[in-house]
Amino acid sequence: MTIPSIKQFRSGLAWLSFALAVLSLAACTTTVPQKPGTPAEQRQEINLRSDAALERLYTTANEARDLVQRAAGVLVFPRVLSASFVVGGEHGEGVLRVNGQPQGYYSTTSGSIGFQAGAQSKAIVILFMTPEALDHFRNSNGWTAGADATVAVANIGANGRIDSNTLREPIIGFVMTNAGLVAGVSLNGTKIEKLPL
Repeated sequence: MTIPSIKQFRSGLAWLSFALAVLSLAACTTTVPQKPGTPAEQRQEINLRSDAALERLYTTANEARDLVQRAAGVLVFPRVLSASFVVGGEHGEGVLRVNGQPQGYYSTTSGSIGFQAGAQSKAIVILFMTPEALDHFRNSNGWTAGADATVAVANIGANGRIDSNTLREPIIGFVMTNAGLVAGVSLNGTKIEKLPL
């Protein structure tokens, strides 16, 4: 019996990693629902999911409803799907609302590198609290959190209230999973672009 060389071992490990990544991606594609055919159907689905995401936010954070009402604009990505195996990526579609009315549809993407595996879904809500922050976002040709503007991701304190420092920021973000608000995350590097819908 011959002992495999280190080169053969690494080659076998690389093939095993590749095979697992393919299986992981294949599993993800079978669980992602297909987009509706027409732009009107896509807009309707995004709006319905966004309504549901905002209702979840209101039940999770008591002050969120007031913040949304005071915001100059509200960008809701109701379902951001992420899948990863060593190299990860996220993608979702959402709507920008001003005075409660849809003003445009957007996509969000981000990536990460590191040993990780799995898939999950989350919702992201970004509040533009000032007209200047909203105008900068709307006038940009592709916008990246952290590069074009800082997004202060809200955390809920032990008293159940949003951190007061966060409430003073011009752009406030919320990240939610089925378990509730996610604390200690950053949206830096998240790219947002307008969709032709």
